[in-house]
Amino acid sequence: MHIRLLLALPLLAATGCAQFDPYRREGTWRPSAANEQNLATMAVAPAERVRGTGAAGAMGFTAAGAIERLQADRVKPLPDTGVARIITVPGGGSN
Repeated sequence: MHIRLLLALPLLAATGCAQFDPYRREGTWRPSAANEQNLATMAVAPAERVRGTGAAGAMGFTAAGAIERLQADRVKPLPDTGVARIITVPGGGSN
């Protein structure tokens, strides 16, 4: 009797896991067949396989400039919002 109860206990505990499943929680991303849609677009328009098209209003030029600055080690500093000050402490974090 006790063995059956011990074997059933993990099953009962697992039934409450659905609320913590990242694909079932409210407000989280859910798979939407985006890969299949992209493949279908590339099959219809073969040029999409070589060079895709950006979304309307996309800031590709701005993003490309940011990547170039990152690779050249010329990153722009973040603007000072005055909300919080972050102070680095030498040797902090390694114990």
